[in-house]
Amino acid sequence: MHVDSIWTGGRIATLDPALPGLGIIENGAIAAKDGRIVWVGAAAESRAIETRERIELDGRWVTPGLVDCHTHLVYAGNRAHEFELRLAGASYEEIARAGGGIASTVKATRAASEADLVQSALPRLDALIAEGVTTIEIKSGYGLDKATETRQLRAARALESHRPISVTTTFLGAHALPPEAKGDKDTYIDTVCRRMLPTIAAEGLADAVDAFMEGIAFSAEQTQRVFDAAVEFGLPVKLHGDQLSNLGGAKLAARYGALSADHLEYADEEGAIAMAKSGTVAVLLPGAYYFIRETHKPPVDIFRKHGVKIAIATDSNPGSSPLTSLLLTMNMAATLFRLSVDEIIAAVTREAARALGRLDEVGTIEAGKSCDLAIWNVERLAELPYRMGFNPLHARIWRGR
Repeated sequence: MHVDSIWTGGRIATLDPALPGLGIIENGAIAAKDGRIVWVGAAAESRAIETRERIELDGRWVTPGLVDCHTHLVYAGNRAHEFELRLAGASYEEIARAGGGIASTVKATRAASEADLVQSALPRLDALIAEGVTTIEIKSGYGLDKATETRQLRAARALESHRPISVTTTFLGAHALPPEAKGDKDTYIDTVCRRMLPTIAAEGLADAVDAFMEGIAFSAEQTQRVFDAAVEFGLPVKLHGDQLSNLGGAKLAARYGALSADHLEYADEEGAIAMAKSGTVAVLLPGAYYFIRETHKPPVDIFRKHGVKIAIATDSNPGSSPLTSLLLTMNMAATLFRLSVDEIIAAVTREAARALGRLDEVGTIEAGKSCDLAIWNVERLAELPYRMGFNPLHARIWRGR
């Protein structure tokens, strides 16, 4: 066998589900050709492989490239002024009545061109890339009309031509009610299903469809209509659910075989059991929990009890989680939700890839997958969630480069 590159002499956390724990290979090696992993094993065995380039890892840790599986990275403007008002005592309702809240982001995003959206997203994306992120999910949801929702999704797709990153896009038209809807949620959901989704599906702009099922957003019945439309177009679904109350979001997501149900602070055992049976991943978002000062924690022990797969993500967005550090998210998952080190490493690699329906391509270090790696200057993997405000990334490899 002749390959392009071999990384050798590292401690490799393969995340291979066929191996125990994190699938660790002490003093291991990884061989890649044409951007794909072709072999993983003991460093001593790699000496028989011919290669153009051999990179010594000097005992460093290697994980799969990180996956941020829930973001709203593409939008215009910011909400720092509202943050300042809240610190001074203004309520959410007072800010919303003054034109703030999601309405302010919608207004700014509608006024932005595709090029504007790309340029404003790049610094946020660069911060995540600098921490080893190689795959990212980006949602729409700040347009709430067909023109802007499609523009957001095109901008998200365009980021791949500006940076070495794999982007998965999600249509989140059912995120909030636009001002022009004047409170008529049912008519707006009709617009999402009958006007927006057909265009987005025809143009191949979305890899999945999401909805926000909550008292301040959309009901179970309205969410089902969105999911039924997604099924018609052959698109998998995801759900923002059980964040502020238990409306049965986890159970509904499972009924549709959703890739993931996200937030889940108020999910119950019935929902967890349903998710375990359907293979729906629980995506926990500690940044939003922290930023909105939530106190009701997601039921991690119940998820563990029933074998629900757990991922974590930044939920990077201007309103409830202006977070562009997956490393800090890992620390929050440990300190706030008490996830273990092994759970956290899996949550930002294998399980995050599973939550995007991309586990066949990324998320583990196995032959046949994209050669996406994060190489770390750490003595033990616990340092990744342990440190705050410190980036120990030595090198990031995307598709073998």
